[in-house]
Amino acid sequence: MWFFGGFSAEALRDRMIDAQAKLVVTADGGWRKDAIVPLKAQVDKALADGAVPSVENVLVVRRTEQKIQMQPGRDHWWHDLQAGVSADCPAEPMDSEDLLFILYTSGSTGKPKGVVHTTAGYNLYTHITTQWIFDLQDTDVYWCTADVGWITGHSYIVYGPLSNGATTLMYEGAPRASNPGCTWDVIEKHGVNVFYTAPTAIRAFIKMGEHYPNARNLSSLRLLGTVGEPINPEAWMWYYRVIGGSRCPIVDTWWQTETGGIMVTPLPGAIATKPGSATRPFPGILADVVDLDGEPVADNDGGYLVVRYPWPGMMRTIYGDPERFRHTYWEHIPPRNGHYLYFAGDGARRDPDGYFWIMGRVDDVINVAGHRLGTMEIESALVSHPAVAEAAVVGKPDDLKGQEVVAFVTLEGSHNPSDELNQALKQHVVSEIGAIARPGEIRFTDALPKTRSGKIMRRLLRSLAAGQEILGDTSTLEDRGVLDKLREDA
Repeated sequence: MWFFGGFSAEALRDRMIDAQAKLVVTADGGWRKDAIVPLKAQVDKALADGAVPSVENVLVVRRTEQKIQMQPGRDHWWHDLQAGVSADCPAEPMDSEDLLFILYTSGSTGKPKGVVHTTAGYNLYTHITTQWIFDLQDTDVYWCTADVGWITGHSYIVYGPLSNGATTLMYEGAPRASNPGCTWDVIEKHGVNVFYTAPTAIRAFIKMGEHYPNARNLSSLRLLGTVGEPINPEAWMWYYRVIGGSRCPIVDTWWQTETGGIMVTPLPGAIATKPGSATRPFPGILADVVDLDGEPVADNDGGYLVVRYPWPGMMRTIYGDPERFRHTYWEHIPPRNGHYLYFAGDGARRDPDGYFWIMGRVDDVINVAGHRLGTMEIESALVSHPAVAEAAVVGKPDDLKGQEVVAFVTLEGSHNPSDELNQALKQHVVSEIGAIARPGEIRFTDALPKTRSGKIMRRLLRSLAAGQEILGDTSTLEDRGVLDKLREDA
């Protein structure tokens, strides 16, 4: 079982109890944005007063060398235990369906879901997708910027690259105030060839400005990737032009914690790309876009993204809760003749060329006066304005129209909030989409609430827009201060 370093003590405790953990491996601290993350202190809080009786031992890796508390009998320094251990460690034979790891993904309400992946199928799928999608060469230096505690870090920092014998680069932390160009320093210093990051990071790079990457030598790059949420075409083009020098192909990938590996993606050199589209399913994946009855929808009509047949890397269950597994993923679309469809929870459309366009979570669809609007479409319209760095759109209950569009917007560094800009952005959406998509309200903000993996937590924004109390799991928030600031400004 893996946890990312940003969990609160309460979130960590809940997950350890759910998984019945016996051993915790942590560090005295970690580095992130010029600050030390007190990892051991969070573990101590989570285990305080015997809150997790199943935990017998805590192993601590020395990293930041700050002073920490060590509980005799329970806590052990990694280097002390390692000193007397033989370097010879034969691999343990495992059954193909033995549990490999549990990884928790947030639910909109209730406790997070412990996604179970097993040994053989997951390893096979991450191996082949890494090899084909990233066109790995023997001499490549490959860098996926994800946190290793999330599924992207598991699949495409550790298991996939290492099973291919690749040189995989890991970076601790995130771009920091003391050196906003550190991402490009790493690429220049280590000669990175393949770079895999998230749309939210790309939009942050855009906000910082082109002068940071332009001041570095990025000529080693030959392939770029994006993961985490749909990427708007403007960010895709910036990524291609500024980072890739208009020469590097981009693999825009769609997948989930639950799928184990990439499901929809171009293969570099084999499938032509379209900015904003994840293109086609990976070979062997039978994805479709259907209505609530499971019938395929027409070209360019929005529907539900499903997978029709199993694949090696798919999750096996939710740990300790098979009923929730069945209800969440297999019963949303009714089965036909005993055949179940995997329901991804995302909306999508497929164009006449068979390319998939991911529209975001189905609960991110706004119904304005009977018109169903995808939040991604409105967000892309906003981000296409030169003043906007990033946008998140949600629906707010409205007595007349059912829902009203509310947009949370962060601006490029050279622009400041104003009534004039507010009106200009609303009119820009009208020009790009139509009057029905005009935001009823635009709220300017310095940052958006995101998970550590870079996904915008739109359900929190929906609650803020509606003036409601925020419920459900918030343990995966990267920076709780962003949410507090939004509350103050509401």
